[in-house]
Amino acid sequence: MNSFLIDTSAWICALRKNGNPEIRARVADLLERERVSTCGMIKLELLGGTKSKQEYTMLKARLNALEDESNEFSLWETAFTMAHKLRRSGLTIPSTDILIAASALITRATLVHVDRHFDLIASHMDIRVESFVVDHT
Repeated sequence: MNSFLIDTSAWICALRKNGNPEIRARVADLLERERVSTCGMIKLELLGGTKSKQEYTMLKARLNALEDESNEFSLWETAFTMAHKLRRSGLTIPSTDILIAASALITRATLVHVDRHFDLIASHMDIRVESFVVDHT
């Protein structure tokens, strides 16, 4: 069974009351079917953005209920290699996104996102993405 790693960009859309309905529905469906995992970087980004102690505590409990499958050593090794290969291909990607993509690669999870960086990474690396990026060109 395929698991899904929901990036911070998609979580933000899903958690907002006025967030994109398509993303909200997709995240709700994945959570209901218990197919969502997470990683430390996504937790860091989400929890760092909470507005109150109550919001922090509630969100942390929800995130801690998700499976965190990443092995720290292999995550960092994969991220180092990924950053090097992407840079040699002419891409400079934020380290946070590289760590998240490396986590998806290691766990063979499909990365659900609203961030162009992951589409760029997927065009050079063997990661599966489910992109909600809207092209405005």
